[in-house]
Amino acid sequence: METIKWAANRLPKSEDKDLAVMSLENVAKARAFHRSFPQYSVTPLAELSGMARELGLAGLYVKDESYRFGLNAFKVLGGSFAMARYIAQKTGKDVSEMSYDYLTSDKLKEEFGQATFFTATDGNHGRGVAWAANKLGQKAVVHMPKGSVKTRFDNIAREGAQVTIEEVNYDDCVRMAAAEAAATPNGVVVQDTAWEGYEEIPAWIMQGYGTMASEAADQLREIGAGRPTHVFVQAGVGSLAGAIQGFFVNRYPDCPPAVVVMEAGAADCLYQGAVAGDGKPRFVTGDLRTIMAGLACGEPNTIGWDILKNHTAAFLSCPDWVAAKGMRMLSAPVKGDPRVISGESGAVGMGVISTVMTDDAYADFRAAVGLDGSSRVLLFSTEGDTDPVNYKKVVWDGGYPCC
Repeated sequence: METIKWAANRLPKSEDKDLAVMSLENVAKARAFHRSFPQYSVTPLAELSGMARELGLAGLYVKDESYRFGLNAFKVLGGSFAMARYIAQKTGKDVSEMSYDYLTSDKLKEEFGQATFFTATDGNHGRGVAWAANKLGQKAVVHMPKGSVKTRFDNIAREGAQVTIEEVNYDDCVRMAAAEAAATPNGVVVQDTAWEGYEEIPAWIMQGYGTMASEAADQLREIGAGRPTHVFVQAGVGSLAGAIQGFFVNRYPDCPPAVVVMEAGAADCLYQGAVAGDGKPRFVTGDLRTIMAGLACGEPNTIGWDILKNHTAAFLSCPDWVAAKGMRMLSAPVKGDPRVISGESGAVGMGVISTVMTDDAYADFRAAVGLDGSSRVLLFSTEGDTDPVNYKKVVWDGGYPCC
């Protein structure tokens, strides 16, 4: 069986200028914006006390994003806030003035008009962009990579977006969206992957993701768990991972939690960068085939990479069975623990923590990141069953077994 590969962070540090992207002030603005939506509610934090005992941990907590805005995934947090910041910039206002009521008003139509937001997606980000554009009276064009699931396509189309499935991978879809946006009047590319010359909007998307981290930190405090000692967060391009890492460093500057970044083995660009060890990003090309569709991205976000290489404890490359194992464990929890419906990209953290805590082959990893009986671990289940057919194949039929 293919094992989880890991690399401790020994990367050279930069000036850390991008950490300011995830300042508490910026995250507070994002959270206030999201709170203005009538559909907003804080998503649950599942406390898995029984599972923590089973694995030899002091605490295990899962932020369940299947409840986010009724969209079954967290991604809408980033796209919607980026739209708000873009419109604020174009109208000469601060984003604090961009409430849901204002953005859906006749006054906004007069002052701004309508833009077309272009994006590439495996499903969740595109659905979030399409939903936000629909709610705010804007247009959306969404390109999906080959192999994309029809359910995810249909969910995007249902929001009124123009959506296609292309015969290229995710990173090529990003280039397609950027080119079309540049050729369209009032066209804007809303992508959470950053590259040289395109960093402002990805930074805004990352700030939007900060709402999820901020909620989780408050929820941990409210239940008396306090600061997590460890945060396990998944990565595609690294925007979410960089956002979570950046938030917790800013929230707990004197004693930040150890953050472990997890990628799909078929698209482990951050892990490859960690192994190379020179601080430069690495690209993974090809079809990027993995059940973790939301993580099938081979080119890192430059902002996220900068934050991660300065602060992250370790990088992991995970085979598909790890995500499948996590899906089954969250669906059939220890008696007394709440059930979490978690999709392929959402459940990899559960698969990882259960494996590294119970298999002595990972003793060196546990020692390297300080995992032991006093650890309080926070995971993010970033999506629910966004591919219902594959969810049943994994959870009901035992697909992608771990042994």
